[in-house]
Amino acid sequence: MSPDVPLLNDYKKDFFLKRFPQTVLGGPRLKLGYCAPPYVYINQIILFLMPWVLGGIGTFLYQLGILEDYYTAALSGGLMIFTAFVIQLTSLYARNKSATVERMLSTNALAEEDEHEFTSCAGAETIKFLIPGKKYIANMVFHSVLAGLMCGLGTWYLLPNRMTLLYGSTGGTVLLFFFGWMTLCTGEYSLIVNTAIETATFQTQDTYEIIPLMRPLYIFFFLSIDLAYRFMVNIPALEQMNQILHILFIFLPFLWALGVLPPPDALFLWAVEQILEFGLGGSPMSTHIRLLIMFIISAGTAVTSYFIPSNVGLVLFMTGLGFLLSLNLSEMGFIFQHSVTRHRVETKSKALPTGSEKHFTWKECLFYIIILILALLESVLLHHFACCSQISKNSPQAIVGYILMILLIILWILREIQSVYIFGIFRNPFYLKDVHTVPLFLEKQARLMKIAVVRRTLLNLVSPFAMIAFLSLDSALQGLHSASVSIGFTRAFRMVWQNTENALLETVIVSAVPLLTSSVDAWWNRSLNTGLRLLLVGIMRDRLIQFISKLQFAVAILLASWTEKKRRKSTTTLCILNMVLSPFVLVFIVLSTLLSSPLLPLFTLPLFLVGFPRPIQSWPGVVGTAACVCADTVYYYQMIPGLTAALQSAMAAGSLGLLLPGSHYLGRFQDRLIWIMILECGYTYCYINIKGLELQETSCHTAEARRVDEVFEGAFAQEEYAKMCSINGHLGNVLTPCTVLPVKLYSDARNVLSGIIDSHANLMEFKGDLVKVLVWILIHYCSRRSSMQEHVHKTESKEKASLIILSTLNTSPQNKSPEDTVSLNSGTLDDWSDDVLGDEPTTKKGNEAKDQLKVLQSINLPLPGSVESQVVGDHSIGKVPENSLYKAVILGYPAIDKGKQENAYIPLMEFSCSHSHLLSLPEEWMSDCLPKSKMREMSLLFPEDWYQFVLRQLECFPSEENVPDVLEEIANDRVLKDFYVHAVMTCYFSLFGVCNMDPTPGHILRVYSGVLPWSVAFDWLTEKPELFQLALKAFRYTLKLMVDKASLGPIEDFKELTNYLEEYESDWYIGSVSDEKWKEAVLQEKPYLFSLGYDPNMGVYTGRVLTLQELLIQVGKLNAEAVRGQWANLSWELLYATNDDEERYSIQAHPLLLRNLTVQAADPPLGYPVYSSKPLHIHLY
Repeated sequence: MSPDVPLLNDYKKDFFLKRFPQTVLGGPRLKLGYCAPPYVYINQIILFLMPWVLGGIGTFLYQLGILEDYYTAALSGGLMIFTAFVIQLTSLYARNKSATVERMLSTNALAEEDEHEFTSCAGAETIKFLIPGKKYIANMVFHSVLAGLMCGLGTWYLLPNRMTLLYGSTGGTVLLFFFGWMTLCTGEYSLIVNTAIETATFQTQDTYEIIPLMRPLYIFFFLSIDLAYRFMVNIPALEQMNQILHILFIFLPFLWALGVLPPPDALFLWAVEQILEFGLGGSPMSTHIRLLIMFIISAGTAVTSYFIPSNVGLVLFMTGLGFLLSLNLSEMGFIFQHSVTRHRVETKSKALPTGSEKHFTWKECLFYIIILILALLESVLLHHFACCSQISKNSPQAIVGYILMILLIILWILREIQSVYIFGIFRNPFYLKDVHTVPLFLEKQARLMKIAVVRRTLLNLVSPFAMIAFLSLDSALQGLHSASVSIGFTRAFRMVWQNTENALLETVIVSAVPLLTSSVDAWWNRSLNTGLRLLLVGIMRDRLIQFISKLQFAVAILLASWTEKKRRKSTTTLCILNMVLSPFVLVFIVLSTLLSSPLLPLFTLPLFLVGFPRPIQSWPGVVGTAACVCADTVYYYQMIPGLTAALQSAMAAGSLGLLLPGSHYLGRFQDRLIWIMILECGYTYCYINIKGLELQETSCHTAEARRVDEVFEGAFAQEEYAKMCSINGHLGNVLTPCTVLPVKLYSDARNVLSGIIDSHANLMEFKGDLVKVLVWILIHYCSRRSSMQEHVHKTESKEKASLIILSTLNTSPQNKSPEDTVSLNSGTLDDWSDDVLGDEPTTKKGNEAKDQLKVLQSINLPLPGSVESQVVGDHSIGKVPENSLYKAVILGYPAIDKGKQENAYIPLMEFSCSHSHLLSLPEEWMSDCLPKSKMREMSLLFPEDWYQFVLRQLECFPSEENVPDVLEEIANDRVLKDFYVHAVMTCYFSLFGVCNMDPTPGHILRVYSGVLPWSVAFDWLTEKPELFQLALKAFRYTLKLMVDKASLGPIEDFKELTNYLEEYESDWYIGSVSDEKWKEAVLQEKPYLFSLGYDPNMGVYTGRVLTLQELLIQVGKLNAEAVRGQWANLSWELLYATNDDEERYSIQAHPLLLRNLTVQAADPPLGYPVYSSKPLHIHLY
């Protein structure tokens, strides 16, 4: 990266200096960047101060004693409503006028993008500039009413006499009055005049005009506290809060400008998540819809528990609902719904699971029912018979607490054993060393998997029941329960299942505190019940983890800036300031921790701000709905099922550490980078999102990918004689290695074909091999085609077919047999062709040729010259199948004119073998396009011995007794051979063009890509899509054969050549990377794929081979706060500062922060992952 890369270029810097004052003031554009008339600025100032003037009228009348305070508020509010409606109607009039009256304005191509032309003080253009207006009429009314209400209550809030009573200071009252009205004016201007561009931007587009409500929302919060203080007297805490908020009120514009306060949509989602997780014991959800539904159900559960009069009933209710809400109810409902549908319809739906999966699902449901019954029995029995009101160190609850401590220690040890590092610092001595192959990994991993089974049993079965015992024995559930008991214990009984490991830690802390404190009357024991203690411990646990992660991220930013030599001069000052002002930096970290908001490093420099609180997913859109799809996306699609299964095993074993929503993981294999995020966690399940990053690596991408490889190699490629407990050599990196996952995916090998594709000897052999491959492909095509044809005939009709004649006989439609028509129509024949082509693309033909076939039932006389009037070989006419008649007649007559001139016709010929029709080529391939002299010359290249060898190897006569004899007769059929000579050599001529010279590497590449040279046979071949695809397949097979012969040695005999071709047909897809069939082959998991390419930079021809095999993906855990912080900066930089420069500083590679990879993994349009999955359900057992 160049040291001259600016944080903002000159244009964006000017843009930012114009936008930021507008944000601070709430919308007035006092810095335009171009010359504007003075009245533009004067009008904005008047509109900005208008609420103050209207509120000042009421305040003046109140100070004179003319009006009471509430009449003052009503007067100011009414005046503001009237003014707001006038402003909105003026804007609407100006927009309608400019829309209906067109004026030809002279435009300056060099003018600023946002430059306006002002004609008068009250002109339409001036009004549109000052008051852009609302998109919806409803918002015009709603925002105007809201503006009046805010002005009225704000006037009441800032009455001088009232503030003097609060503080007893005239000087303080003057300051609060002045700056308080400035705050109100910024909110009013943003609401009804021109909405400010907020630094706290969550959505990329404000479709429903939510941003104008942001500032009024926070103003109304302050006003509501004051109203509560006015009408609820004698509450000292409320008075103190009102005093503090009056002071904070004047700082709201700075908080808005710094982006600390979230917009309404982000605030709502964040608040629901926080309440659901910490107040109700739930988890952040994978989608916003699931979040809202779960919040409503969970809140209803807590409220309902308050009204249950019976203590036993309360315990049963909280235990049962806590377990049920921790399950993935949506999946269980989906399975139940489809099971009912399947029973009613009694048909198998493709959406339903198979039989074994359905059996497994019902086993799972039965398991949950048994767990629920046991939990209910345990809780009610212990609560009724063993609960005691005395708190002592020997009480049953204290004994269960000791058991929980032992369980916590055991589970922690068993989890750390599964990962490569302990605490991310010391290498685990029990973990595998230097594992590169899957068999070796599975062999060594077997011991750890046995430990994982023990851990899962303790975590999923033993620990929840132990914690239920602890909660059921609590004395707070014996007496009359209050709201605090309902909230605290509803959360506690749910956390037992929702997040067992965290719940175990919290319960152990709560049970250990009485053992560490000697005073029974301590505030902890006296004022809080066990449920509230668990709630507070849970919040402190989460905030402590966030604080440590944020502190690590801040240190990593400082180290990254200090160690970056190219910008050390410019960042040294910032680093020194951070060290000198470290207490203030810690305050910012603590504040962002308390708000659970990201720590925002401006431009990823050590210039820290508190980002606004937002949901754990960081982005507003639905997970998995957007990705920058490209040719590499298909490789991620293919690997997802195997990766999901491997992640299921690793997560259940504990190899990925503590599973928390919002955790991020990075996987690496060859040139692939996989970004994994946990969205939701529950009892024995979690939801994840998997993103795939681009494979075409840029310089920044490569630098960070190289560091990722170094981090993983340092963890997983250790020698056997290495130290037992070595320290993580990349401790300061945001990536900490966890484990390796065996996944079935494609390995990518690229080879240079120099010396092979340009070898004269290889090119000479290529021509001869191409003829052989063409023969092999056409014979097998016809063999499979006839097999499909016979199968269709047997299933559709058992009667004898009538005679088939050409359409030139003008058969009347009423004589047509419907049954035979179905079996011989063009659609059926096209289906046969499609089926036998296998993995090559086909094109449906029209009905031009096939519709010429008609069926007659009433004709008894044989056609002259047809095989019906003769005895072929030893078979009489009665033994000749209908296909023989069909093919004989078609091939015995001239080709039908299809609208284009055919220069030659195939003469009437008869097969010498009655079974030759089974291998006959389609009739449309028999037309001539080459001169007879050229065809005679080309026919000398036809390998007759290879042709007969291929025929004798066929297995297409399962119903015949003497298969070898039949094949021998077909091989000796000269008519059939002539047909193949004609088709093969015409294709051969088409692939090489007019000059039948030795092919060049460039020629091979062009034809391989489907670009044929011009020849007299060009149109003949391209008009036959099936034959064209078969010829192209043969050409590609021949190239692959040439590469294999050069690598593995020459072919000894025909049998070995056949083995090569059969392997290509069954296990390979040989084509171009840009083909759609290539993607289909990847998704179908063909074992091998091959493509030919050319590297223009190196000037060499390359071969690319993809091999499907089970390989190891290295996975590490990312610092979640580092990801959130960099994403917060990305959102601020692109959505507010609009700094979309591709070479900007904040996107440059840094091996310590993985800055470029983190930006890529963001959701579009800010990031650009090439693949993003929908939320994937993972079973954790």
